[in-house]
Amino acid sequence: MSNTQPTIYYVAYPTSLTLASANAVQTYSTLRELKAVAPQTQIFIPRMTREANPFDALGVNYLPRIGIGRLSRLYKSTLWYYIERSVFAWLVLIIMAWRHWRGQQIDVVYVREIICAYWMSRLAPRWCGAKVVYEVHHLETTNHSRPKESWAQGMIEHLDNTTIGTPARLVSLTRAFRDILAQQQRRSASDVDILPDAYNETLYHPRDQQTARQKLGIVHTGVIITYAGLTFAYRRLDLLVTAFAQLDANQKTQTRMYFVGGRPQEVNELRQLVTQHQLDTYVTFVGVVPQTTVADYLVASDILAIPDTVTDETASPLKLFEYMATGRAVICPEMASLREIIGADGACTFVRGDVNSLTAHLDTLIGDPVLRQQYAHAGMTAVAPYTYRNRAAELVAICMRARN
Repeated sequence: MSNTQPTIYYVAYPTSLTLASANAVQTYSTLRELKAVAPQTQIFIPRMTREANPFDALGVNYLPRIGIGRLSRLYKSTLWYYIERSVFAWLVLIIMAWRHWRGQQIDVVYVREIICAYWMSRLAPRWCGAKVVYEVHHLETTNHSRPKESWAQGMIEHLDNTTIGTPARLVSLTRAFRDILAQQQRRSASDVDILPDAYNETLYHPRDQQTARQKLGIVHTGVIITYAGLTFAYRRLDLLVTAFAQLDANQKTQTRMYFVGGRPQEVNELRQLVTQHQLDTYVTFVGVVPQTTVADYLVASDILAIPDTVTDETASPLKLFEYMATGRAVICPEMASLREIIGADGACTFVRGDVNSLTAHLDTLIGDPVLRQQYAHAGMTAVAPYTYRNRAAELVAICMRARN
């Protein structure tokens, strides 16, 4: 077994090159640190324009992103995006095969997008002699955005069966999802490595609350509850608003709620709910702001909320890590996947989907600053190992196991 670093080809399909999505932030942050610990890593990313973006600094190999997915305007279907990503995967495979034929060594292909993973796991070992590691975030059969055509369901099952069963190793964000794969006899737990999400410690770390409030022009001196996210879809922010509305008048008077991020339509829909509950005085919508400003809002807050997650066993939201790292009390649903990160007492948990439970716990946190500090301290301790540098180092170790 070799102890030398493997030659890694990282195949990524970020949904935004300007870091306007959690997928893009996670991809960029991981790659930035991966290039630091494994400089020989080759990165392949598609792009449509030559506009400058943060990925430029990583020395990536850009390939053309052919906008086949835009044809969904004519016939609404995710299948167009399957084709678009298949074209990208084949371009990468052709380049890899050419380099392999010219004598370049390719030890491991690391991929985190299902269509690319499908083609890589089928062809990269044969064409390039490379092992494939697939960072699986969910089964495609459970994806909200999967094709809905009845005739395509067999193909979706085939995608899952191939991408789960064929790669040399799988990477899961959570132990809970690894256990599901084992229980369903899709893949042995010994073939699945756990690699949770992470946070950027240069952005998200404890700072003085009052200084942050002054910087943001916040004059409120009481408790601030904040939710921050690039999108509001499927996050049950309506639950958070309703829970806040159920607080008694005294609690609401001393509390303000901030929503940071969200697409305009999502913000407008949530704003209507806020108005229905007569909460306009207490709720502020910040809109999309730079990551540095997001960090300021987290630091300026007392309670950071996650009302729900998009997925279940695979839930590993970036905001959880960022929330905890800022040294503020976090409230989130009781879920096995989140418990893996928060530990026994790194966050206040409520019954998932239960508005009364969320209200009761918010009420307790608002009225008990000592309890908030206890959760904040425990959260910082629990999240400390989950930096992107540590994530990148573990990714290299996983690739070594796959190669050997």
